[in-house]
Amino acid sequence: MKSAIVTGASSGIGLATARAFLENGVAVVGVGRDATKLDAARASLADLPAPMVTLAADITDDDAPKRAVALAMDEFGRLDHLVNNAGVGSPEPVHSTDDATLDRFLDLMLRAPFRLCREALTAFGDTATIVNVSSTYSLVGGLRGGAYSAAKGGLNALTLHMAAQYGSSGVRSNAVAPGVIPTPMTEARLEVEAFRRMNTDMTPAAGWGTVEDIANAIWFLSSPQSAWINGQILAVDGGWSSTKYLSETALSAPREAVEPDWTHSGRKRAEGTPDRES
Repeated sequence: MKSAIVTGASSGIGLATARAFLENGVAVVGVGRDATKLDAARASLADLPAPMVTLAADITDDDAPKRAVALAMDEFGRLDHLVNNAGVGSPEPVHSTDDATLDRFLDLMLRAPFRLCREALTAFGDTATIVNVSSTYSLVGGLRGGAYSAAKGGLNALTLHMAAQYGSSGVRSNAVAPGVIPTPMTEARLEVEAFRRMNTDMTPAAGWGTVEDIANAIWFLSSPQSAWINGQILAVDGGWSSTKYLSETALSAPREAVEPDWTHSGRKRAEGTPDRES
C-alpha cells in the first residue's frame, strides 16, 4: 500500500487532503501540532479504505522531518507522496512585520517544507510526488502579503527546482495555489467586509471554493492521472488571480464602500500629496 505524509492534517485543507488520499487507497501519516485534533481527525476518517497514523509535532522542529518519514517507513514500509500543507495566515505588510513574525512565516512555510522534501528524498522509491500548498498571494501582488507572500513565493521556487532536479529520477513536484478558502484559519479575516468583498467581487466563479476543491487538485497532482505534469503552480481560485473581473455590485459601488482601510502604504506622504494618481 502506498503512503503519503500530509502536514497540517488535523483540519481544513490538510484534513480534506488526508481524506482524498485515504479514499483512493493511500495510507496517510498526518502531521500536526495538536494531538487531540489529530486524534479526532483520525477517528473521523477511520472507515475509509486505507489507514491513517498521526504524528503530533511542530514541523519546524529540527527532528520533525526525520520523525515523519521514519513513521511512514515503520508503519507502511514505503513513502510515495509528500504534501507540504501546514501554514499560518494573518499576514501583514512589510512596514508592520517584525523580525519574529518574518522568521516564523519563513520557518513554517519555506524552511520546514524544504527540510521535509530533503528527508523524503531519502525514502522515495522509483516514482513519487511532492505537492506544495502555495497561495494566490505568491502569484500576484496582494495587499498585506509581506512575509506570507515572500514565504509562499520561495515555496514556488523550491517546487520548480525540485521538478528540474529530481524529475528525471521519477519524483514529480508541483504546487497548488489556493484562493481564499473558508477554513478555521481564514474565518476571522472573512468577517472583514473589505477582505470578503475583495474576493467575492473579483472572482468570476460563483460562490466560495471549498477545502475539497483544493484537496481534489492535490490528489490529482499526486495521482497517475497527472503523470506528465511536473513543475507547475496550479491556481485553484475560481479565476481570481488570472482575470480582471469585477462584479456588477463592485462596478457600481462608491469608492469608499469597497476600498479597505489598509490600502495605504506605511510610507509617510507629503502633505497635500494625493493617495493615487488621478
